[in-house]
Amino acid sequence: MLSAALAIVLWQLVFCGGVAAQTKGDADAGKVKYQTLCAGCHGNSGRGDGPAAGGLNPKPADLSAAAYYQTVNDNYLVEIIKEGGSKVKKSPLMPGWRGAL
Repeated sequence: MLSAALAIVLWQLVFCGGVAAQTKGDADAGKVKYQTLCAGCHGNSGRGDGPAAGGLNPKPADLSAAAYYQTVNDNYLVEIIKEGGSKVKKSPLMPGWRGAL
């Protein structure tokens, strides 16, 4: 399952514009949003092993890996979630979720 901490971070990045925007997040709401929009490709635990991942090239990012977050910043995460992969020169198979947020 997606950790509460990861759900809160993703929720804050997308809905609040950044982690520093608020001190408290709604882990349950973040988890539901993640399960609805992201888990199909990134998997329930964020490892990039969702049911659709097998047919994707490139494979979805492993969001559970701490090393991944050392290579990106909050603005990048907000942009890729809202605008999709092609906006940041990543896979065009990742949709932008701006309209779903």
